[in-house]
Amino acid sequence: MRKNINFFFAAALGFAAIACSSPEKMAEQAENVTVKCEPAVLEVVGGAIDATVSVTYPEDYFHPKAILEVTPVIVFDGGEVKMEPFMFQGEKVEDNYEVVPSEGATITKKVHFEYVPGMEQCYLELRGVATNKKQSAELPSKKVADGANTTYMLVCQKGKLDLKADNYQEIIKQTAEGQILYQINSSTVRNSQLKGQSVKDFQAALDEILANERKTLVSTDVVAYASPDGKEDQNAKLSDNRSKTAEKAYGKVVKGKEMTGDVNVSSIAEDWEGFQELVAASDLEDKDLIIRVLSMYSDPAVREKEIKNMSAVYSTLAKKVLPELRRARFIANVEYQNYTNEELLKLIEENIDVLDETAVLRAATLVKDNDQKVALYKKAAEKFNSNAAQYNLAVTYIKMDELAKAEAALAKCAHDADWSNAKGVIALREGNLDEATNCFKAANNKTSKANLAVVDVLKGDYAAAAAKLGDCKCYNAALVALLNGNYAPAAALTCECPQVAYLKAVAAARQGDAEGVKTNLEAAGKCEKLAERAAKDVEFAQYR
Repeated sequence: MRKNINFFFAAALGFAAIACSSPEKMAEQAENVTVKCEPAVLEVVGGAIDATVSVTYPEDYFHPKAILEVTPVIVFDGGEVKMEPFMFQGEKVEDNYEVVPSEGATITKKVHFEYVPGMEQCYLELRGVATNKKQSAELPSKKVADGANTTYMLVCQKGKLDLKADNYQEIIKQTAEGQILYQINSSTVRNSQLKGQSVKDFQAALDEILANERKTLVSTDVVAYASPDGKEDQNAKLSDNRSKTAEKAYGKVVKGKEMTGDVNVSSIAEDWEGFQELVAASDLEDKDLIIRVLSMYSDPAVREKEIKNMSAVYSTLAKKVLPELRRARFIANVEYQNYTNEELLKLIEENIDVLDETAVLRAATLVKDNDQKVALYKKAAEKFNSNAAQYNLAVTYIKMDELAKAEAALAKCAHDADWSNAKGVIALREGNLDEATNCFKAANNKTSKANLAVVDVLKGDYAAAAAKLGDCKCYNAALVALLNGNYAPAAALTCECPQVAYLKAVAAARQGDAEGVKTNLEAAGKCEKLAERAAKDVEFAQYR
């Protein structure tokens, strides 16, 4: 019985072979031809769809005298796009097409299509026409693959921009200072010094500090010195003694005042720093020589010896400079509370002219209305000739997508890394990827590298994008990780915006998490544009 079955099967194959003796028969037996596609689901990468299609022709299918024209076609809502056809011929055709032998063969070909909007929901099919000298027959179309995946297009292409720092100080460090002078080799505080102008000015400054609600006296330093003449050990002892008498003198200076903060008492044996400052500020003819000596020698004894060797100079120093270094300083360390955010917002409405450059720049970051930001940056640029304001004005225009105005503003800015990055963002938004690449490379900072990663994504180089983003936790970094097969960063995003929810839905779909797809698509659906995308997105084909 089995022999009969085998005989019947062999006879059937023989009949099929005989049946395919013409183009018409090739069309009739087209179902015996198998096709495969890699990838099975088409994907748009760098603005194009590329795939590898393998067609297996069985034995005795291809007519020896037939020519077969195979045209790959992508069909989508709104149209279709055809490739140039592939041409094949049977063994007995005298032409230059690729030969398909009668014993059958698997033919592999690359297909390439430029992306056209609407291909998000499409399919790839092969259309064939078989001919010989007598006949022509159209083969049934064969569907090869569905598509096309456009997930990379979710990348945020707005570009990252850094504002120039406003350098506004919420707390401004200030000091108020007075001093008393000692006689040579003495640590006694003279009453005349306690009544001197320096102490009076210090007391007046303290009164102003204590009365000003914006100022806080944090601490006070009492520092005693010896001039850098004489033996170092003796000067150390002398300055130490002066610190003790200076501390008592300080108590008298501030008597009756409600002082706050710690009092820090210290001494400096030889005041070489003060010596250099006084010499530099003096009108001494040889001051440059003296300063050069100080820079050449670090040993105090050698310094003193070299200076004393300049006898004429030293005589002047002993009269005009050294007496000023036998001293004790009272230094009040103060914190000034600058305008609060609320005060700044009020002042830009009521009295903007009292604000300096940094305050106007800070105020511009506080307002939400872009037109008001523009007005503030323009004022700062004009009033203070501020490059920071001019650049931040350009950034604001870019964020408003007013690129021509941004270009005009950048034309007045210094050409630095921020400028190059901003030029790159404009090119990116205009779709000029090559120019954007050049600008981002010229900027060569962290922000521009993140922008360059966007260009990598748009060009299909996901590995390069990942390398540039490093350990960044932003949305684009999570998308790049997903494109490279790592879904954890997308799941870890904390932003509750629809865009993030959509990315999480894609990650869930790729991991077979139906509940995650449903939950996240519901959240993403708050954005009408994303809801429309989800309805066509091949990522969710099996969840509809």
